[in-house]
Amino acid sequence: MAKTYLLEIGLEEMPAHVVTPSILQLKERMAKFLKDERLTFDQIKTFSTPRRLTLQVEGLADKQADVKKEVRGPAKKIAQDADGNWTKAAVGFSKGQGASTDDIVFKEIKGTPYVFVQTFTAGKPAKDVLAGVKDVITKMNFPTMMKWSTFSFKYIRPIRWLVSLLDDEIIPIEILDVKAGRTTRGHRFLGHDVEIKNATDYEADLAKEFVIADAAKRKAKIRTQIDALAKEHQWQIVVNEDLLEEVNNLVEYPTAFAGDFDTKYLPIPDEVLITSMRDHQRFFYVTDADDNLLPHFVSVRNGNTENLKNVILGNQKVLTARLEDAAFFFHEDQQHSIQAYVERLKKVSFHDKIGTMYEKMQRVMYIGGLLADRFGLTETEKNQLHRAAQIYKFDLVTGMVGEFPELQGVMGEKYAILKGEDPVVAQAIREHYMPTSADGALPQSKVGAVLAVADKLDSITSFFAVGLTPSGSNDPFALRRQAFGIVRIVRDQGWDFPIGQFEADIQHVLQANGATFDLDFAKQTKPVAAFLTDRVKQWFSNKQLRYDIVDTVIKGSRQDIREMFKAADVLNAHQNDPEFRDTIEALTRLLRITAKADLDTRDLTVDPALFENDAEQKLYDAVNELETKLTPALDMNDRFKALASLRPLIADYFDQTMVMSKDEKVRNNHLKQLIKIARMANVMGDLNQLVVK
Repeated sequence: MAKTYLLEIGLEEMPAHVVTPSILQLKERMAKFLKDERLTFDQIKTFSTPRRLTLQVEGLADKQADVKKEVRGPAKKIAQDADGNWTKAAVGFSKGQGASTDDIVFKEIKGTPYVFVQTFTAGKPAKDVLAGVKDVITKMNFPTMMKWSTFSFKYIRPIRWLVSLLDDEIIPIEILDVKAGRTTRGHRFLGHDVEIKNATDYEADLAKEFVIADAAKRKAKIRTQIDALAKEHQWQIVVNEDLLEEVNNLVEYPTAFAGDFDTKYLPIPDEVLITSMRDHQRFFYVTDADDNLLPHFVSVRNGNTENLKNVILGNQKVLTARLEDAAFFFHEDQQHSIQAYVERLKKVSFHDKIGTMYEKMQRVMYIGGLLADRFGLTETEKNQLHRAAQIYKFDLVTGMVGEFPELQGVMGEKYAILKGEDPVVAQAIREHYMPTSADGALPQSKVGAVLAVADKLDSITSFFAVGLTPSGSNDPFALRRQAFGIVRIVRDQGWDFPIGQFEADIQHVLQANGATFDLDFAKQTKPVAAFLTDRVKQWFSNKQLRYDIVDTVIKGSRQDIREMFKAADVLNAHQNDPEFRDTIEALTRLLRITAKADLDTRDLTVDPALFENDAEQKLYDAVNELETKLTPALDMNDRFKALASLRPLIADYFDQTMVMSKDEKVRNNHLKQLIKIARMANVMGDLNQLVVK
C-alpha cells in the first residue's frame, strides 16, 4: 500500500539566496537515497520558507523491492577437483553469497560450465529504510556553514526541530540534540507550534498557523497583492523576478504594502533611487504609464495587516535616510571637475602588484587606439574613444559610487553628461563594464565595445604579467568572465581578432609609449592567447557544438576569434551534407601527407612540365582558378564550397599519381601542389580533428 513520507528540517532563518537551491538539493538527495534503497515513489513535493526545508514523498512503497539475482562464480574445473569434490573456491564463493554448495548449479557460457548461485534478498519495510534519511540531511552542502552551541557539526543554520512522519507514524531520526517528532512551528510571531497527525496534513496545518509553506503559492500570493496595489493606484509596479524570488524567501506569510518618499528626491538619477529601493531595501519601484519614476514603493512584510501603518512609516523612514545620503553625494560630487577626479586616481591602487588605476587607464588608452585602427573606427569615433579612455574610471572616487558601488559606470555616464562630455563618451564609460555576467547585456555603441575589450585585455594581461592567473575554480579577479566577455563582444561586432598577433602588438605599443609601468608582458603572450582561446572553446561548449568541430576550429593555425566562429558555423551547417565525409577525407589525406613534407615552402611554384598525368593538370588548373577567388574577403561558406569542389579532382589525383615519387623534382612538385591546397584548407582549422568515419 502506497504511503506518504514527510520530512521537515526546522532552522533558524536562512539567507534568502540559499533557500531555493537548498530545497532543490534536498529533493535531489532524497530521490537518490530512495532509488539506491529500492523504495519506489510517485513524486516528491517541496516546501520551503526561511525557517524550513520540507519534502513530502507521495506514493511511497511500503517496503523495498525484493531482489532476486543469479551470481556467476568460478568455472566448474576450478570449483570441483578431479573426484568431484567442492574446492575452497566453490565453498568460499557460495558462503559469500549467503548460500551453501548445495545451492550451486552449473550453466555453460560459450561452451564452458560455470558455477551459479541464485540469491534472494527480501525487501525491508519502508520505516526501517527511512531511518537512513539522517545522512541525507547531514551530508548537504551550503555556500557558508556554521557551528552552534558546543557542537562541531556544521550546517547552513542551527537545526531547531525535525518532523519525520510516515503517514501517521514517527520515523526516529536524531541529529545532535534534536529528535524528530510530529511537532512543527508556525509563524514566528503570528502562529504556534502544531502537531502534524498525518504526513498529508502538513500544508493545511501550517496554513492555520500563518505559514504558506509552498514557495510557488507564496510567490503567487505576493504577485497578486502587488497587482492589486497597481490597479488600486493606477501604477506600473516593476516586478524584478530576482527580487521577487528573494522577497519570497524572506517571508512565510506575505502582505504587500505601498509607501511613499518625498518628491524632492526625484531629481536624483533614477538609477540611484532604484538601487536604494531595490538593492538596499528590497522594495519594488513604481512608475507611471510613461515609465517615469513615481515617489512610491512597494514592499512585503512577513505578517498580516495588523499595525501595517507603523510598518509603512518605519520603512519610509529607513528609505528617507538612504535617499538623504544619495542627495548629499549627488550634490557634492558635482562640485569637482572630472579632471580633479582623474588626478585622484593616481593614488588609487588597481592592484598592489600592478599599479594605480591611473596607470591602467594609460595602458587602456594605447590599447584602445591600437584596436580602433584594427576595427576600422572613424576619426570621430577614435577621438571619442581616446577621450573616454582618459577619464572612464573617474567615478570610482566619487562619493556616490563610494556609497553605491554597484553604480560604477552608471554614475560615470551621468556625471559626464552633466559636465558637458560627448554623449558617446559618456555612454562608453557605462558600457565598458559590459557584459557583467556570462549572459549579460553587451555594449551597444562601437566606442563602448572597443573600450570594454581594451579594458578587459589590460586586466587579463596585467594580472598574467604578475603571475596572478586563475587556477582550478579559483579566479578572484574574474579574469575568465572578462575573457568570455571579450569573446562575446568580438562575435557580436564581427571583428577580426587574431589573438596572438594582438597580444604581441599590445606589448609593442605599450613599450613604444613607455606605458608598461615596469610590467613584463613579453613572457605572457602565449599563456594569454591560450587563455582567450579556452574562452572561445567555452562559448562553443555552451552552444553544445560537436566536440570535434570545436577542436577543429580551436586547434587551427590562425587563432582568429572571428574565423573560429565562421568556420564552426560553416562546418556545423554542412556536417550532414551527403558529400561532407568524402570532402573532409580528401582534404585530410593531403594534409597528412604535407605535414610530413621536408620542403622549403617559401617558393610554391608548381611546374606543369613535370606532370605525369591529366589528373595533375586538371587539379593544377582548378587550384589556380580557385586562388583568384579565395581572397581574405571571401565568405567562409563560399570558401568551404570552393574547397569541396576540388574533392573529385583530388580523388582522381591520388588515384593516378604517386605523390612520393623517387624522382626528387617530381616529388617536390607534387608536394608544392598539395601544400597550396592545404593552406587554403587550413583557414577552416585543423580538419584532421573532424570525426567523419
